[in-house]
Amino acid sequence: MVQNIAIYTLTSDLHDEEAINVSTHEFLSGLDIDYDYCGACYDDFGSHALDLIFVRTGGTEGLFLKLLPFLRSRSSRPFRLLTSGKSNSLAASMEILSFLRQQGMKGEILHGSASYISERAKVLAQAEVARRQLQGMRLGIVGHPSDWLISSNVDRDLVQQHLGIELVDIKLPLMDDVAKAPSAKAGALLIYDHLSSLVRQHRLDGFTLRCFDLLTAVHNTGCLALARLNSEGIIAGCEGDVPALLSMAIVKAITGVSGFQANPARINPQTGELLFAHCTIPLNMVESYELDTHFESGIGIGIRGFMKPGPITVFKIAPDLSRSFVAEGNLLRNQSEPDLCRTQQVLLLKNPHCISYFLNNPIGNHHIIVSGHHKAAIDALLQTMEQAAS
Repeated sequence: MVQNIAIYTLTSDLHDEEAINVSTHEFLSGLDIDYDYCGACYDDFGSHALDLIFVRTGGTEGLFLKLLPFLRSRSSRPFRLLTSGKSNSLAASMEILSFLRQQGMKGEILHGSASYISERAKVLAQAEVARRQLQGMRLGIVGHPSDWLISSNVDRDLVQQHLGIELVDIKLPLMDDVAKAPSAKAGALLIYDHLSSLVRQHRLDGFTLRCFDLLTAVHNTGCLALARLNSEGIIAGCEGDVPALLSMAIVKAITGVSGFQANPARINPQTGELLFAHCTIPLNMVESYELDTHFESGIGIGIRGFMKPGPITVFKIAPDLSRSFVAEGNLLRNQSEPDLCRTQQVLLLKNPHCISYFLNNPIGNHHIIVSGHHKAAIDALLQTMEQAAS
């Protein structure tokens, strides 16, 4: 990923410039990030995913105060102050951040080991790139949310304000040709064609489908179509679940894949194992897959996908965007029990207290699973969105 990080400097005239330059080179050379070194020239401040103000010495508080009106005119994002721990750099940064807080502005000091600063800078840059990707996104609600999603209504104005996403209502298209297809797979591919056309017609970045209506309307399922569309970069969710769709959009902005929309089927509070299942999964998330029937109906096409065991992240954002759940863990194994939705994953989350969340205070039933550990980046994105909307 292009990190798109810039480093600007604040330096007091009281310090020896040559000595500070040597110290700066030593400090920055230890960081594992790609950056543009802009020095004291702030002309393009605000144009990067992350603008770091390197407070190189003490006595720079007044310099920052003079710069502040210009910096505010270029960016409304929180100020990120970089410190080396030398020449009273940290003390000056604390004074500056304290002033910003008093004025109702937000900021953060990046201070610590080179590895910590590097990782934090990468995460902040990644979160801003993801936030920009969400801006202007158009997501369709094809049909209405399924009747059983009684806790999943969203405030569209809030979604627009916080995420920059437009939600568009779209009628479920007629698919008369699907029922006449010579096989279930052929019919499923026709559903894919119809949904692909819908995406182009409405200029969508993604959608959620009231898919169970297809069972009675055309005697088939959207599972294969959604699996293919997700693998092609179109966010495609099930059951008209809008909070799950928004969660998938956030996951895709961070990781580049939509994630696996699934619900817990079983939880073992004693071992901490959770079994998640659903009948579709993005084809670009699995090592292999098999075609089966849709579980609940026994008709159409369902996907049994096998994802590589290893690190995973589970995520869900609340319908009113007021809270979220994000946890890291491991995919222990895939399984194929006949009495469950076809893709089945057994997970173990790092934090054992997560079991309490699912059993006492869940955000709906669907959650999004994605390979890799991404909690820091998702947390940073959610914080960035909250700060941008305030």
